[in-house]
Amino acid sequence: MKFAIIKERKNPPDRRVVFSPSKLIEAKKQYPEAIFEIESSDIRVFQDEQYKSAGFKVTDNVSHCDVMIGVKEVPIEALIPNKKYFFFSHTIKKQPYNRKLLKAVLDKNITLYDHETIVNKEGFRLIGFGRYAGIVGAYNGFRAWGLKYKSWNLPKAGPLPNQEALINELNKIDCPNIKILLTGSGKVANGAQEMLDAMQIKHVSVTEYLNQNFNEPVYCKIDVLDYNKRKDGRVIDNFDFYNNPSDYKSDFMRFAKVSDYYIAGHFYGDGAPYLYTRNDVKSIDFNVKVVADISCDVDGPVATTLKASTIADPIYGYDPQTETEIDYMDDKAIVVMAVDNLPCELPQDASEGFGDMFLKHVIPAFFNNDNDGILERAKITENGTLTERFTYLQDYVDGKD
Repeated sequence: MKFAIIKERKNPPDRRVVFSPSKLIEAKKQYPEAIFEIESSDIRVFQDEQYKSAGFKVTDNVSHCDVMIGVKEVPIEALIPNKKYFFFSHTIKKQPYNRKLLKAVLDKNITLYDHETIVNKEGFRLIGFGRYAGIVGAYNGFRAWGLKYKSWNLPKAGPLPNQEALINELNKIDCPNIKILLTGSGKVANGAQEMLDAMQIKHVSVTEYLNQNFNEPVYCKIDVLDYNKRKDGRVIDNFDFYNNPSDYKSDFMRFAKVSDYYIAGHFYGDGAPYLYTRNDVKSIDFNVKVVADISCDVDGPVATTLKASTIADPIYGYDPQTETEIDYMDDKAIVVMAVDNLPCELPQDASEGFGDMFLKHVIPAFFNNDNDGILERAKITENGTLTERFTYLQDYVDGKD
């Protein structure tokens, strides 16, 4: 089996890669029968020479390989027919901008595995960059606070080499006695929590957070049943919320009333209540001053997120009264950081971590007859058609949805 680590061709450039040179050495030791080749790239965080030094062939032509492994969408003109591909296709939610890409995958008889669809038997994702989004998102939120209030001037995350460097910068600042709210329980929220803990910010309970004042900065990490409640007043469990989201309403405002900095690291499911609405933000009880929306659902559950921002221009202001974007330095502005590709700012760490997960969960499936069904569940297309799990995309492919 010949695997190719392909060049990232999407703009803006993405420096991440699925396998670092050191992780490929591990893969080769575990699966000596596997052949790994590297498509030459001038943007990858690891240079071609590093792969060559690790003993891997670097070439401009990988068309003889069987499995193409990338990160972001492959441009249609670069797709090689009759191959197996791994990348984030951003098609499984019927994203309009990638309909032509999925159609081309089918037309070119490509077997497509999306990193998002690599799940276990229970349907939970096995690999992703979520942790690194959380790490960078929390850092960027503190950077936004410093810029807004002229209290510190953190450098952008992108030029810094790794998470340790981000933590070192955060530990130079003198954080005021603010209350920091973090939503979520998955990889994104856990990544953000790593940064708060590394700053030795005190973690407090919901009751303490809502009812006490502190003479130091504190944070509270909350899950779905903390910021939602059943309309009938009953308290059941998280699964009831996931299965019956329409039976719930938001209880977020009790946190917004006492929070200064909000980090949105939750997953938002269809039909769930919005955390807060634009009308909520107009309330004098809405105290949040800076929002780091890592989840970045535009015009959705975090109402201050009017748009996705960019790595180049990550911060904007939200005017609660006009519900429009304004200069974040304006006195009326709530500061919003809503970059939707945060892991790109930590390409080395993100690539190393992603490779760990890909080697643990995906590569074995090619050599154990896919015993755990990893490849079968992840496969979106095969033999020019959608697989059974993804037939719901047919209308999308046909342009009818």
